This record gives sequence, structure tokens and C-alpha cells, in this order.
Amino acid sequence: MFRNQYDTDVTVWSPEGRLLQVEYAMESVKQGSACVGLRSSTHAVLGALKRSVSELSSHQKKILEIDDHIAIGIAGLTADARSLAKYMRNECLNHKYVYGTPLKTGRLATDLADKHQRTTQTYVRRPYGVGLLIAGYDTNGPHLYQTCPSGNVYEYYASAIGARSQSGRTYLEKIYQNLDGMSKDDLIMNALRALSGCVSGDGELTKENGSVAIVGKDEKYTLLEGDELQPYLDRLELEGGNNGGDDEEEEQEEEEESSGDDEDGEPMDL
Repeated sequence: MFRNQYDTDVTVWSPEGRLLQVEYAMESVKQGSACVGLRSSTHAVLGALKRSVSELSSHQKKILEIDDHIAIGIAGLTADARSLAKYMRNECLNHKYVYGTPLKTGRLATDLADKHQRTTQTYVRRPYGVGLLIAGYDTNGPHLYQTCPSGNVYEYYASAIGARSQSGRTYLEKIYQNLDGMSKDDLIMNALRALSGCVSGDGELTKENGSVAIVGKDEKYTLLEGDELQPYLDRLELEGGNNGGDDEEEEQEEEEESSGDDEDGEPMDL
């Protein structure tokens, strides 16, 4: 993408009917580390790749707890995600205080999408440069929603966002029809299989750069990281599925992403 006279403000339309600043925000989601989500009839699972800025630093958290029954996975600007997570936690607390019941996942996702959309209609705010996968469980069962900087919100059986996520989506498209009857452990393994295809280059999915969150029936938010995640990674290794992304799909995705990259490379804090 190149700078032009129609991308100086988020409220300016281009002659093609596009809001270029919003599209730029959506590009930051494509450059963030990958996140996958899927749900069965009883549970919803999120998986995320964590990045570290150097070998001397810790890995950034990519899965955040919102309430006992809701978790989010993020791709894009982490600072923007923290701001949105604070808003979502406040909404859940306020609803529980007033009504005495947990907030429905769908209502929270719609309220969040409205917050995204408001930034596209005023010149004093920029769009949030982050995409979210929202996993939750309520009286209607498990849910998985995806939000976008444009204000759109979609409900999914399974989805993947972030850099090199096409490989994960391709895998999820092959198995999504069988998700309803899967157990919690099967969902976790499928999330890790999809996530392993999103690892760059010769890298591998490890207990340091991977994380998985589960919410579901009779189960509050649970985060698997480090040693708790290792048994699942060992099973994945035995299957031969932890070998990084598919070369052909990765090359295709890198070509698509290169058209949106600026000269400075990735935005910081993704």
C-alpha cells in the first residue's frame, strides 16, 4: 500500500468507496502472531503463538482472561488489545453486579464491535489495530467470535488470524464438520495442529512460544502453558505434526503479506 491523498484521515473516503486508514489497521492484524480458535458442543479452545522481541526477553501473552467463562486471543497491536480487554472486563463485572448473571458472549462481542466501529467515524480517534478471537461459554453453549478493526463481527465454528494463518485455516476447513462431537483433549490437539502450521520458517511449536486456553461446560477459564502444555506437544511430535508451516502455503502467504508491508517491516509489539 502506498500513501495517497485519501489516507490522511480515517473519515476520508477514497473514490473507490474505501476507508484506507481502516484497511491499514486491518493489515496490522495480518502481521501479528497467529491465533486459532475452535469449538465443539461443550467447549471452546483458543491457541496462540507468542513472540519475544529478543532472546533475552520473555514471550508476550497472546491469550487474555476476560471472565470465568470468556477468553480472547489477539493478533495485532498488543497495547490496543490490553485496552480492549480492560473494557471487556469492566462490561462483564458491571453486568454481573447489576443482573447477578454472567454476560452472554454474543452481547459482549457485539458491544466490542460497536466500540471498534465508533473509531471509524470520528477524526479524533484511530482504529484499533488488533483483531480478536473471543471464546466463551454461556447458557446457549460454547461460542467463537472474531472481531475486526472495521467493526465487523462474525461467529465461527473455527478460525485463524494473524501472520501465516492461511495454513491453519486450511487445516480447520478440513475438520470443522467433526468438531461438535470432539472431546476437550481432541480440540486442544486440533488447535495445536493448526497452530503448528503457522510457525515461521524452520521454527517449531514449543512450550515457550505456545499457549492454549479452554472454556466450557462445568469448566472455568483454564490456561495451558509451559509444562502443562508439554504432554500435548509430545503427542503432536509423535504424530510428526510439529514441523512448522507447509512450504508452499507459507510462500504464497508471504507473497500476499509482502504487498502490505512498509519499508520498516513489522509494526512493533505484535
